[in-house]
Amino acid sequence: MSTNQILVVDDEVGIRELLFEILRDEGYGVRLAENAQTARSARKEMRPDLVLLDIWMPDTDGITLLKEWAGSGLLTMPVVMMSGHGTIDSAVEATRIGAFDFLEKPISLPKLLATVGKALAGGRILPKTGLALVNLGRARVIQELRQRLEQVGRLHTPVLLTGEPGCGFEVCARHLHLPNTPWSAPEENDWLATNPFEPLNDAREGMLFLPEISELSKAEQKGLLQLVGKLEKFNVRLVCAATAPLPALVDDGHFDAALYNQISGLTIRVPSLADHPEDIPDIATTLLTQLVDANEVPLRTITVSALNVMRNLDWPGNLPVLQNVVKTLALTALNAEIGAEDVSRVAREFNLGPREQPTTEVGVSLDLPLRDAREQFEKQYFLHHIRREEGNMSRVADRVGLERTHLYRKLKQLGIRPSGKSDDGA
Repeated sequence: MSTNQILVVDDEVGIRELLFEILRDEGYGVRLAENAQTARSARKEMRPDLVLLDIWMPDTDGITLLKEWAGSGLLTMPVVMMSGHGTIDSAVEATRIGAFDFLEKPISLPKLLATVGKALAGGRILPKTGLALVNLGRARVIQELRQRLEQVGRLHTPVLLTGEPGCGFEVCARHLHLPNTPWSAPEENDWLATNPFEPLNDAREGMLFLPEISELSKAEQKGLLQLVGKLEKFNVRLVCAATAPLPALVDDGHFDAALYNQISGLTIRVPSLADHPEDIPDIATTLLTQLVDANEVPLRTITVSALNVMRNLDWPGNLPVLQNVVKTLALTALNAEIGAEDVSRVAREFNLGPREQPTTEVGVSLDLPLRDAREQFEKQYFLHHIRREEGNMSRVADRVGLERTHLYRKLKQLGIRPSGKSDDGA
């Protein structure tokens, strides 16, 4: 009998139960999910060998969930889409994203079993390791970064990305890269001095990415300036990244002013992890999932307390250092669960210290009784975070470390009536 695990995702209870009975009788292990949120959790917990995914669901539709898995490196198993309102367009779209096949409801038993058998025979798919933009988090600075990149996505203007080392320059460049077009990212820069037009043929109609231009020699800068002049002829979009402040280098005579003027017309700063520490737990969890799926580390989970320790660390090397820490944790933890003490141990090896917490003067009289002073402080504290997150109570709850129900209860005790944006930021 087969030990393959199948995840069935459908909002109709009757269909879920019918598929459960059929597949279980065939010897498969089956788990059911009634919506996309439950499916996300099941995907992380059980590592399914196959997913049967309904297209029409109330919270997040199946095509959107498929795109999410594909974009974040989590589409490591065959997915068969199901729909009672199937169209050719839906099938084509699902297949383009990465679905294995498409089943129309009502699903015939022979068709179901044949499709499941073929999908499982194809085996698991090793993911492309590495983060996508969707993995960088939900903090406001990341949402704004995503919006800016999408606004300029279809332009041909050169893009200059600035920020700290390891903040995610290539993630942003790949987000700007149009599907099914060439991608060129030379590892060395000496070709700029000897043959600056060398990669243009390979990148024709696509993208050329230079990950660090603040260290170019004078000859390489001259070559890059010549290359910029040929971009339009080859229909190549240039994306450059710089970790040093180019205007200061221009003032000091270390960077060519004409080159800077040519490439800085569209400049976007990429936030560091210090700018959105609340996203570190989700990024770390995604990195671990990708490493497990790629068979680079054994199956591990990270406890909430361990993730909180990671969130409060300073990450001067940003994403590459975070990935190396997660990999080290997975390979050296003595238990299946990575705990807070594991993170503290590995943080010492990487010389990572606690992140400096922002402080401010709070106007609370020190002559008040402790209970009154504490209530005044808590009121100012929660009002500060509500303003900071523009009324988005989901983000406030994440920021202050409280469950939403506990947060609302606390606000009610303090006489605070939250208002503003809804929980989804709309």
